[in-house]
This record gives sequence, C-alpha cells and structure tokens, in this order.
Amino acid sequence: MLFSPIDVRVREVGLRDGLQMIAAQVPTEVKIAWLRAEFAAGVREMEVTSLVPAKLMPQFSDAQAVIEAAKALPGLTTVALVPNLKGAQRALELGVDKLDFVMSVSRTHNLKNVRRPREESLADLVRIVHERDAAGLKGKVLISAGLSSALGCSYEGQIEVDEVRRCAADLVAAGAEEVLVADTVGYSNPQKVEEVFRAVMLETGDLPVGAHLHDTRGLGIANAKAAYDCGVRLFDASLGGLGGCPHSPGASGNVVMEDLCFLFESMGLRTGIDLVALLEVRRQVAAALGDVPMFGALSRAGLPTGHHAVA
Repeated sequence: MLFSPIDVRVREVGLRDGLQMIAAQVPTEVKIAWLRAEFAAGVREMEVTSLVPAKLMPQFSDAQAVIEAAKALPGLTTVALVPNLKGAQRALELGVDKLDFVMSVSRTHNLKNVRRPREESLADLVRIVHERDAAGLKGKVLISAGLSSALGCSYEGQIEVDEVRRCAADLVAAGAEEVLVADTVGYSNPQKVEEVFRAVMLETGDLPVGAHLHDTRGLGIANAKAAYDCGVRLFDASLGGLGGCPHSPGASGNVVMEDLCFLFESMGLRTGIDLVALLEVRRQVAAALGDVPMFGALSRAGLPTGHHAVA
C-alpha cells in the first residue's frame, strides 16, 4: 500500500469562486502571487480560473496567464471551471490537470447559471468526455462534475435527496470521474448533509466525492464535519471565505480555507498545509484586494497556545 502524506485534501477555489464576485479587475500579478504563496504553504490543488467568454466575466480574461503560472508549480493540480464544451476545449489546449464541469440540481438555477436545461448540460458533459478522450488525454486530464444547488436553492427552496441522487447517477453515467456536491447558497445543515452525501455515494461507487460548502448561515464548518463523517476526503474552500454565486440571490462566501484546515488539524488529520504560512497568505491577499471583505475566525483569534501541526 502506498503511503499518503495527507488525510484530507483541501482545494483552494478562491481564485475562481472568490474573485468572480469582485467587480473590479484584480491584477494578474496579484492572482499569480496568491497561487504561488498558497503553493508554498502546502496547497496542492487549486481552481485557478474560469474559462468563460471574457465579455461575460472580464475577471477571467487573463485565464491563460494564470494557468501558465499555475502549471509552472511542480506537483500542483491545476483546475479550471468549464461551463460548456467550448470552455473545455480551451482548457485542454491550455493543459489543465482537471476540468471542473458544473450542473445544477435545481432546474431553475441551471437555466440562470449556464443558460440551458439540465438535459443539455448532461449532453454537453458527454461531448466533453469524448473530446478529452479523442485528444488522447484520458488518464491525464480528470473530469470533475459539480452538482450546484444540491442542498438548497434560492429559487426552488429545498431540494429532494432523491433528486440529488438521480443527478449524481446521471453525471457518473455521462463519464464524470469525480463528483462534487455543492451547498451553493448555504441552506444546509449537518443532518441534511449526511442524508445527501450518503445517497450520492451509493451512486458513485469508488469515484471520489467532494464537498463544496458555503458558510452563508454559519453552518459551513459543521457541515464539513458531517461530510467528513460520511467518508468525504476532498473539500473546497476559499481564502478568507471569499466567493458566492452571482446567479443565486443571497449566496455569500465559501467555507473559510484557514478555518477548515484548522478544523482538520484539530482533529489530528493531515492536510499538508502550513497554517502559519496560510494565515500570512491571507494577510498578503487582503492587503492586495483592499476593501474587499474577508471572513474567518482563525485569523481573528490566532492559533491556540501550544498548537503544533500534525506530524
């Protein structure tokens, strides 16, 4: 059996999910400094950009430069959000390690977010898998599929567990190699998280299942612990809790990267991330972003006296 140096994989999504909520263009050099600093702190997977048309999301008009900078860091898994086949083709050209495709369980949110019915999203995922395979990149570029609004929706309210399960099965059938379950608007609670993730994992078999949680109503960390207890070992988080969804009224930031890493460290679990260094990255990014609000408890209180990283 191969030894793994970590117990839980925490992926930074702030460079995409966080920055998409900032109207002002963040300089490319700030983004690159951020990803380099987090890499130095031990983060080994980052969603660094979104491959959408620049006219729709000018914040990511520098996607190529950011991806190239990320690819220069040895051992970093570089992830890009791809909303459709065209975005996926561009991502494959740029050499990302993982495509992050998204489909909403909420039919209304899917129409708002990617402007098409859910069935068309699934058909597009099939085309993306075929495009990847035809390029000879199967086994080299992983296709991850996210289920947005899986734990609640600003438009449709509560989402039935069985509907999430069916959507997860559809993604697997379409060729997804990893499934991310997202609480896009922070509606969920630990009990619902457990119900949904256990149902999804019955459909995904041996495929990895990850959690993309938001802290809109203060339950993000509690929900992360519930997902961990279900067997989830991949978690999205955002430095300083940046982020949200521009197409979901009331959505606010992701689970705070620093706080989530501290949760796992406090449980004796290895993330491979240096918390002292991560807090310094937060300070640097906060200074660069100016008046953009950042959140989190660890940054306010600091590490407990006598805290030691898990060996």
